[in-house]
Amino acid sequence: METLVKLPVELRGSLIVSCQAADTSPFREPASMARFAQAAVEGGARGIRADGPEDIRAIRKAVGVPIVGIYKVRQDDGKILITPSLEGARALVEAGADSVALDCTARGQRYGALDRLRQIRKCLGVPVLADIATVDEAVQATAAGADAVLSTLRGYTSETSHVLGFEPSFIAELVGAVNVPVIAEGHIRTPEQIRAALDAGAFAIIIGSAITRPEMITQMFVSALEDWHCLNDAKRTFIGIDLGGTNTKFGLVSSQGELLYQSVMSTPWKEGRTALLEHLGQCVSTCRAEAEDRGLELDAIGLATAGWVDSTSGEVVYATENLPGWTGANPGAYLRDAFGLPVAVENDANALAVAEKRFGAAKNATDFVCITLGTGVGGGCYIGGRLNRGRHFFANALGHIPVVPEGAPCTCGKSGCLESYANASALMRYAAKGNFTSCEEIIAAAHSGDQTAQSAIQMLARHLAIGCASIVNLLDPEMVILAGGLVQDNSLLLKAFGEELARRVTVWPERHLQVQASAFGYSAGVLGAAAVASLAVAEGCSAHGGSSPSGKVAVPASQRSIAKTSY
Repeated sequence: METLVKLPVELRGSLIVSCQAADTSPFREPASMARFAQAAVEGGARGIRADGPEDIRAIRKAVGVPIVGIYKVRQDDGKILITPSLEGARALVEAGADSVALDCTARGQRYGALDRLRQIRKCLGVPVLADIATVDEAVQATAAGADAVLSTLRGYTSETSHVLGFEPSFIAELVGAVNVPVIAEGHIRTPEQIRAALDAGAFAIIIGSAITRPEMITQMFVSALEDWHCLNDAKRTFIGIDLGGTNTKFGLVSSQGELLYQSVMSTPWKEGRTALLEHLGQCVSTCRAEAEDRGLELDAIGLATAGWVDSTSGEVVYATENLPGWTGANPGAYLRDAFGLPVAVENDANALAVAEKRFGAAKNATDFVCITLGTGVGGGCYIGGRLNRGRHFFANALGHIPVVPEGAPCTCGKSGCLESYANASALMRYAAKGNFTSCEEIIAAAHSGDQTAQSAIQMLARHLAIGCASIVNLLDPEMVILAGGLVQDNSLLLKAFGEELARRVTVWPERHLQVQASAFGYSAGVLGAAAVASLAVAEGCSAHGGSSPSGKVAVPASQRSIAKTSY
C-alpha cells in the first residue's frame, strides 16, 4: 500500500511522543522541547510530534527520529486550528518535519482542511496525517488522500465532548472504516491503554501530556492527595439510605464511618416506582431534619438499592420483582432535584463492599467478596483494589448463579438461582416443620439447640457454599464477608458456610481464605450508602478545586484523563 511506503516503517507498533508546552509553561521555549524530545528518544520513543517551525528546528538538531509537524494557529472563532495553511505546512517541512498533521474534523473542514490536505501532499511531497474525532471525518479525510488518520481530536470537538477517556473500540471502528494506518492519540496515559490500542489495530501510539507536561502530571498526584484529605475530613456528614425489599434503613454517617443517627421504615415495595421515590424523599427529609437539630451540614446523599445500578447516572438498570417497577428508575436524579445535594447511587451489595473497604475488615485488602443475605442475595467484590461493576453494571450477580438445574423459580425470571435457595424465604421453607414465624425466630431457636432450625441453617449454608465456590475458584479472594439480616447474630451460619465452602473449593488450605461476618451488622447498608457518597464527594473535591460537587458524581481520580489539552 502506498501509505506504508511513505510512513516510516519503524513507526509501526511504536511510541511517538508529543512534545508541546502551554504558553504559560516554564518549558515554553524550543530548547526545552528539544530536551524533552531527546529524553523521549532515549527512553525508546521512535517518533516525535511537535508544534511550530521553531520547536521542530530545535528538535531536529537533537534527534534523528521522524517528526510529525503541526502548526497551531488561533482562528477568527477564537479557537486553535491545527495547520490551517499551506505556507505553515511548508515552514514545518523546511524546519525538519517528516510529515504534517492537520485538523480534518468538521470544524477543520469548514476552514478548507480537505483541499489543504491535497495541496500539502502535492506541493510538499510528505505524508499528510488527518487529526479527526469521528469515523465519518476519517473516511472523508482518507478519500481526500490522507496517508493516516489520528484519533487526536476525539473528545475535543463539540460533537464528541461527551468522550472523557480513551476508547479502544473507537480505534477498532477507524481501522475497519479506512484503508490507511490509524494512529491512536488522545486520553492515553497507561501501558494497558497502549496495549488495548494496538490490539484494536492501531499502527502507532502518540502520547503527550502524560509524558511531557510536568505540571499536569503533578496535578494528577495532587488530585489523589486532595481526594484523600477530603475523604478523611472529619467535619463531613452524609445521609445513607439502604433500600431493601422489606425495609428501608437510613441514617446520618460521619466521614469516619461513625453512625450518628439511624431509623427504619417499611418499604412500599408493591406500590411501584413513584411510591418508592417518594418514600426515599421521606427518608432524606427525616435525615435532614435530624441533621438540622444537631447542627450538622450535609455533604451528600448515598443510596444503596437492590438491583443493578449505572453508578455514573444514578439509574437502576435492572431490578427483579422484589421491587416491581424499579427497573429504569433514576433515584439519583430524583433526589438531586428534590434536595439540591450530590447523590451517589450504588447496588446494595457493591455499597457494602465499599463500606468494608472504607471502614471495615477489608480496609487493607485488595481482593475480597461481600455477600448480603436477606430478602434477596447480593454480591459485591473488589478485584485488584478496585470495585468490580462490569461493562454493563451487571457484575457480581451472585444471587443469580444457578445452583439447582431447572430448580425453583427466581424473581429474576429464571429458575434454580442461588437467591431462591439462600434468602429469607428459603430459610423459612427449610424450617417449615418448626412452625416459626420469622427468620429471627429460626436463628434464635437454632442457637438454643433446636434441631429443625439448625438443619435449616445448615441447608442454607450448603446452597450458599455451592454458589460461592465458583466465585472463590474464579477470583481467589483474600476474604469472603457475609452481611444482611440472615447473618445478624448467626454464628452457626458462618461456621457451617465455612465448612461447606472448604469442601467445595480446590487447594483450600493454601488459600488462607478468611470467612467472616460484617462487623456492621444491622447498619451495614446505611454505612455502605454513606461510604459511596463520601467517595463521590472526595472525587469531586479534587475535580472541582476543593469544593463539594453540586451535580452528578465526579469521575474518579483514577479514571481522569490528564491529556485533555495536548494535541
